[in-house]
Amino acid sequence: MNKKWIVGLVFLGLAGIVTVGSIGAYNNLVSLNESINGSWAQVENVLQRRYDLIPNLVNTVKGYAKQEKNVLEEVTRLRSQWGAAKTTDEKIQASSGLEGALSRLLIVSENYPQLKSNENFMRLQDELSGTENRIAVERMRYNDTVRRYNVAVQRFPTSLVARFGGFQKRDVYFQAEKEAEKAPKVEF
Repeated sequence: MNKKWIVGLVFLGLAGIVTVGSIGAYNNLVSLNESINGSWAQVENVLQRRYDLIPNLVNTVKGYAKQEKNVLEEVTRLRSQWGAAKTTDEKIQASSGLEGALSRLLIVSENYPQLKSNENFMRLQDELSGTENRIAVERMRYNDTVRRYNVAVQRFPTSLVARFGGFQKRDVYFQAEKEAEKAPKVEF
């Protein structure tokens, strides 16, 4: 009878350890999942800042560069796409397109010395540059959070808990556009 109690207590102890470990793994996955959501919210926050700065920048450039209508229209169109985007994928694509259009807009501004000396334009350009840096940092943090989550979801034994808890690998990373491999050509 003593041996049965010992064996029973050992099994009960093992079951308790497995249960506590599973609860810990589940809670860790919940935390990582929420970290992804929080990181994405911060990316959206700085993208919104960029979105809000664009009309001021476009209007300032418009006054000096009337013949650059196509670039200005493209920036405005892409800004609208970002504003209308609903999913994370749509927002990432719209953000990448907008980034390229803003680069072209700033290159256009190089052709207008009087615009480059305009205090309003310079301040907006500095704010946009700072915002772009913030976006890069937040994208990096977001990608890192997604990576940590994906590693946890795939690592054994947490993968078992993930499978039963409905946690799946996330494939939404920010990646550079194909055009980013080539340096922009600036001509004066």
